[in-house]
Amino acid sequence: MKTQVAIAVNWHRPDAISAAKEMVKLLSDQGADCYVVDESHPVEISNCQMLKENQLPKLDCLLVIGGDGTILRSAEIARNLNLPLLGINHGHVGFLAEAESTQLTQIAQAISRKNWEIEERITLEVQVVNQTNILWESWALNEISIEKASNSRIVELVTAVDDQPVSRYAGDGVIVATPTGSTAYAFSAGGPVVWPNVNAVVLVPLSAHSLFARPLVLDPQSTVVIDLISEASAWADSRRGGDLPAGARVIITKSTKTIKLMRLSNETFTNKLVAKFNLPTLGWRGSKASE
Repeated sequence: MKTQVAIAVNWHRPDAISAAKEMVKLLSDQGADCYVVDESHPVEISNCQMLKENQLPKLDCLLVIGGDGTILRSAEIARNLNLPLLGINHGHVGFLAEAESTQLTQIAQAISRKNWEIEERITLEVQVVNQTNILWESWALNEISIEKASNSRIVELVTAVDDQPVSRYAGDGVIVATPTGSTAYAFSAGGPVVWPNVNAVVLVPLSAHSLFARPLVLDPQSTVVIDLISEASAWADSRRGGDLPAGARVIITKSTKTIKLMRLSNETFTNKLVAKFNLPTLGWRGSKASE
């Protein structure tokens, strides 16, 4: 049975568009059916149909050609359609990507043969309430960030874990991140890198004026509550969100839904971390150090 593949592209990058055209040709030559996710004013690609998300047929996987921003945007499609996602890096760091643009031929062969494994990544649910009213709901693969409102210099808030208050912060805000998001915004804010197979979430204060402003590693089954003393803004993966009033309560929990990332190789997270951040490893003697 033919492999059914959808492709999402960063239409603002000519090199990503060129890679998408080549990928469609390679997959078509391998006998796969290709569909390109239609967005505003896309470039036409031959040998495939260009369809809106709600027009896509039953698919085997979603390929994303772009950087981490494109992958996060496309994760919404993968989550809605319960599809495994493969990121092909055409951005900067590309930490969410499984493969590079130099590997298109190998990728096409693996996809057409359905030769991949699935790595499930946890996601977060967020709900903002004001007394009994729900003001906003969303989800995140990387992080939920609570930040100062667009017209404010700082935000004041109180954090709690499992119905127990932890600390009050005044500063730029706080981040609650998954292991996937630990190498993104939370990492830039001084949070720890968490290996993807570690079942945890991290809470990272942002430039907080507090004696206790250290990152916390939490059980993902815990409920994190953030009470807003002042106005703030809330964002999911820096993509969905907006300003919130003082007095609102932000409730963050682990979602029952995961994002399924496709794996084509046995590369370890450690190797990816070293390569993406260009970490110095000179002096390592190998697993069997000479005497």
